[in-house]
Amino acid sequence: MSWGNELWDQFDNLEKHTQWGIDFLDKYAKFVKERLEIEQNYAKQLRNLVKKYCPKRPAKDDEPRFTSCVAFFNILNELNDYAGQREVVAEEIGHKVFSEIMRYSYELKAERKSHLQEGRKAQQYLDICLKQMDNSKRKFERECREAEKAQQTYERLDSDTNATKSDVEKAKQQLNLRTHMADESKNEYAAQLQNYNAEQHKHFYIVIPQVYKHLQEMDERRTVKLSECYKGFADAERKVIPIISKCLEGMVHAAKSVDERRDSQIVVDCFKSGFEPPGDYPFEDYSQHIYRAVSDGTISTPKQEMRVDPKMTVGKAKGKLWPFGKKPKGQASEDFSHLPPEQRRKKLQQRIDELNRELQKEIDQKEALNKMKDVYEKNPQMGDPSSLPPRIAETMSNIEKLRMEIHKNESWLSEVEGKVGQRSERRHSADTNHLAAQGRESPEGSYTEDANQEVRVQPPSHAHSEFDDEFDDDEPLPAIGHCKAIYPFDGNNEGTLAMKEGDVMYIIEEDKGDGWTRARKQNGEEGYVPTSYIDVTLEKNSKGS
Repeated sequence: MSWGNELWDQFDNLEKHTQWGIDFLDKYAKFVKERLEIEQNYAKQLRNLVKKYCPKRPAKDDEPRFTSCVAFFNILNELNDYAGQREVVAEEIGHKVFSEIMRYSYELKAERKSHLQEGRKAQQYLDICLKQMDNSKRKFERECREAEKAQQTYERLDSDTNATKSDVEKAKQQLNLRTHMADESKNEYAAQLQNYNAEQHKHFYIVIPQVYKHLQEMDERRTVKLSECYKGFADAERKVIPIISKCLEGMVHAAKSVDERRDSQIVVDCFKSGFEPPGDYPFEDYSQHIYRAVSDGTISTPKQEMRVDPKMTVGKAKGKLWPFGKKPKGQASEDFSHLPPEQRRKKLQQRIDELNRELQKEIDQKEALNKMKDVYEKNPQMGDPSSLPPRIAETMSNIEKLRMEIHKNESWLSEVEGKVGQRSERRHSADTNHLAAQGRESPEGSYTEDANQEVRVQPPSHAHSEFDDEFDDDEPLPAIGHCKAIYPFDGNNEGTLAMKEGDVMYIIEEDKGDGWTRARKQNGEEGYVPTSYIDVTLEKNSKGS
């Protein structure tokens, strides 16, 4: 496919097409320039936005650093980096796309002008040859007509008897002259015709195809240049995508770092006064000197029930429910016995881990000192080996102390884990012991005072049915507080109570140190739930519904 062969007679259309191509190139250059300005303005506006919302000065040491605020400042930093990448895109587009297009457009216009001038010049030369050939043709035609007239005149005079001999001779000479001039015009016309045909062949088969070839190559280079600019435009964006992706990942990471619990704790730390809420006002009975209570002997009870007043239960248990109220004051013991078993176990495990790390450091130090001693003994010039035994002895002493400390804490830990394991095992064996599901609750609904009294005495077999009737007819156990579920619990094991996050339930038996609390739902369903899964609040006068 060649313009010179296919479009040999379309010079004007090719001129228009090449002009359109240059106009389109200029149009794309204008588009790139406007896009460049948009990128620059976008980056500038982003930086101004970041500057506007960034803190004017570093936060004070005592200012609370909420996770949501820290995340927002991190997002602003990432956004500032993102704005920098937009500036990189603008710079890349301006340097490799816009500048290149403007330079190439200038060169393309000059080249097109040169090729078109060459084509016009060839066309003008062919027109001159055509004009010369046409003039010689008309001259030859005119001379032929004159020679034909001279021949007619000669023949007429030669046949006329009245014509003189001189007239005839003169007519003959004129005929010979016109004939000779016609022959010369004929030869000139033939030469001009031959020359024009040669120039025309050269014009349409050599000159014009060459000019059109240059125009075609120029137009194809323009198309390729546009393609390269399109690609360069995309490459400018593609180069910054990895960094932009990191900026976006940083924003996502900042969003995930927001911790509502931690922010709530910061609020507590900032505004907590440390005072206990005021207690209930006691009832002052001024009528006790007016009315007398009925004698106890006049009251007959059909059954001897061991029910304890809920208020008395709460009062007695008040000192033992400090995990849900105010902790007892006093110094903490070394074995953490002042803590509940689960918290005690965690504290002991943390201490053992710390002691193990310190022990490993001392062991490494002892090995290093022994190696140093061997080196000093072999090379006395490097150091005095007699200076190391005291340090080695001190390290050995530290190792022994740490091992004794670890052994002591491990003993405490084993004791705690054994108790927790026994309590958990008894909790989950409710299917073999009917009373085990009731925890430490007596058949009458009272609470045992001794926390170690875990084993239940089975009632006599003959009174079993009577006990069931009394238990079914009894009122629900009194509530000693309420709780709210922090996490969901499926309650698959028998004796446990399923709950959803946010459920509010009554507390009918506090945690005895084994990590389980007995609760009752609004619909009357009872069971054990993990203490760590609920937020417990003690209410002195609360009762189950």
